[in-house]
Amino acid sequence: MTSNNTERVLIGIAASPGICHGPAVLFSEGQIDIPFYSVSSEQVASETERLEMAIIATREEIIQIRKKVSATLGEGEALIFDAHLMVLEDNALISEVLQYLNERKHNIEHCFHQVVNRYINFFKNIEDEYLRERVSDIRDVERRVLNNLLGKKHADKEILHSKKIIVSDDISPSLAVGFNKDTLLGFLTDSGGATSHFVIMSRSLNIPSVVGLHDVTKQIKNNDYVLIDGYEGKVFINPCDETLSLYEERANKQQAIELRYQKELLEECVTRDGHTIQLMANIEGTNEIEAYKRSHADGIGLFRTEGLFLRHNGVPSEQCQYNEYSSVVENAEGKPVIIRTLDIGGDKLLDGITEESFLGLRAIRYCLENIGVFKTQLRAILRASALGDVQIMYPMISGVEELDKVNEVLNEVKSELDGSETPYNRSIKVGAMIELPSAVMVIDLLASKVDFLSVGTNDLIQYLMAVDRMDDKVSHLYQPTHPAVLRSLKIIFDGGNQNNKSVSICGEMAGEPIYTALLLGLGAKSISVSISRLAEVKHFIRLMDLEQLEAVVQDCMTMERSGQIHTKLEEFIGSIS
Repeated sequence: MTSNNTERVLIGIAASPGICHGPAVLFSEGQIDIPFYSVSSEQVASETERLEMAIIATREEIIQIRKKVSATLGEGEALIFDAHLMVLEDNALISEVLQYLNERKHNIEHCFHQVVNRYINFFKNIEDEYLRERVSDIRDVERRVLNNLLGKKHADKEILHSKKIIVSDDISPSLAVGFNKDTLLGFLTDSGGATSHFVIMSRSLNIPSVVGLHDVTKQIKNNDYVLIDGYEGKVFINPCDETLSLYEERANKQQAIELRYQKELLEECVTRDGHTIQLMANIEGTNEIEAYKRSHADGIGLFRTEGLFLRHNGVPSEQCQYNEYSSVVENAEGKPVIIRTLDIGGDKLLDGITEESFLGLRAIRYCLENIGVFKTQLRAILRASALGDVQIMYPMISGVEELDKVNEVLNEVKSELDGSETPYNRSIKVGAMIELPSAVMVIDLLASKVDFLSVGTNDLIQYLMAVDRMDDKVSHLYQPTHPAVLRSLKIIFDGGNQNNKSVSICGEMAGEPIYTALLLGLGAKSISVSISRLAEVKHFIRLMDLEQLEAVVQDCMTMERSGQIHTKLEEFIGSIS
């Protein structure tokens, strides 16, 4: 039932797809009142012991949550809580807390809160959305430790006595999984971004969610009737009967469409006029292997290795890296696995190892300045190449001189493995990621020195347009259909073709059907997308006529404005849907 109030619409970030409607309930994890008092030197030992006991209790809570998630949702989702355990067991953090206690002589709750807040403020100011969203993990762990120190119960999750939509400032992943799914309709939050662990959990639970609404907790009252569009990030407060009817129809259609997409995963990725397109998957690590297998992808087109480094908050050992890479390769069952070497620095930071430097020491530049780290990774990758079709890809290559240097390091590592008679694929393929305008301008030179090229459209567009797409003030200038982007892509494909080198696309652009059409029309024969986008992309590829599409893209190449090109591509997708 709707109320008599006027319908209002809020726009946020579409976090978890789906449509739902029902009464809202405001939920808060509650403010923890942290006591503040002085302690004597003699009490420092007992305060330290209190912290140790709280950490032990918190660890047991997280382990129990992890077991529950692993049993109900799968091991991939359970790995989220490994990140929580890593925060809890961070030696640097605990050492800082104890140092603060010894220097200030304040109660341990206050000391812990002060130090953790320094960490939170640091992460909040990082540009990278993925790392910025780790603030939620740190807060979740902090809240659990403080509650255990103070002997308090955790937030009441038994509020869903009937079907409701949860409205909150933020939701920790451990709380999300604890709600009664039979009565939980959806989530709305003030804060959060598309890469938060809460978002991952809500998708796994198939709960429609919209985040980043800023003041939804002020806009919605208890028992307000709310409709969530988790596909477009829209929230309707007190929707009218016409809106409810429209969205009920949309929900039924979307469900039918998604079932059709999933059925087509088993079909070959071939255009309507018979051209085979290699459709591969982007992954972060072993936690996505099961989802990868279900996707029926043609291989792994981008294995981002920095996730392993970030999870360790440092440089994993060669054996640790080998275990990760070899597990992925073995599970790929003979299909290609393209492993990108460490893309760290800039906004992806490791304590004491890297620093924020977007135009400085990052990605392949960092590796060339830290040869020991680079060689360790290359050894692990080469060893894994003995188990399957492994290919190496270098990120952020700016020109030939840089490419020659990294290949020299690779040859040194090969010689070392030869000396120890360690097996590896001596003819392993090596490729370069094209993400910088300088690489576009010398694409013919680079193509002559590699086995393949792969375009990272995310960074390429940002560097071409001088736009940080996470900056609200300029993000509208991040335009995949800008004529400069189209011309740069054409230069890359032409350079690859002239040197008989394959060119694949592994950026997010490939995961949107209208941009998939653009890329195929420009000449792409291989694209790699996130697993969640793969079914939809395959569906649209199978509807495309490549000859017709090439004519559409030829028209786009003559256009002067991004909007014109975008409209032309939308019309094409609409005509084949």
